[in-house]
Amino acid sequence: MPKPPRRPGPGGMPNMQQMMAQVQKMQHDMQLAQEELKNEVVEAGAGGGVVRVKMSGDLQVREVQIDPAAVDPEDVEMLSELVLAAVNEALRMAHELAERKMGGATAGLDLGALGGMGGLGLPGL
Repeated sequence: MPKPPRRPGPGGMPNMQQMMAQVQKMQHDMQLAQEELKNEVVEAGAGGGVVRVKMSGDLQVREVQIDPAAVDPEDVEMLSELVLAAVNEALRMAHELAERKMGGATAGLDLGALGGMGGLGLPGL
């Protein structure tokens, strides 16, 4: 049997119990998503893959691989730039992953009824 449509409370205000239930579900879903992010890993490379970085979804660098061919004692600056590029790309990818995961935690929540929550700085909102 389909649920009846949501009706605003008195004076056109949203139903507070329903809003609280939505917020609690969102918090629970966000906690689950954050736990999942700890176990997901993105991998990025630079210099055609001679430098590779693995980073978890919670922004922890898990591994840095450097191809010995990239190690030139006469050009340490280039190696530093490749490591920096790979780390920054892994960070970008991990942020993207977090947005997808955390955005799913807020799916179906009527943020407009809550006065908009985008200003809270929560990932995915």
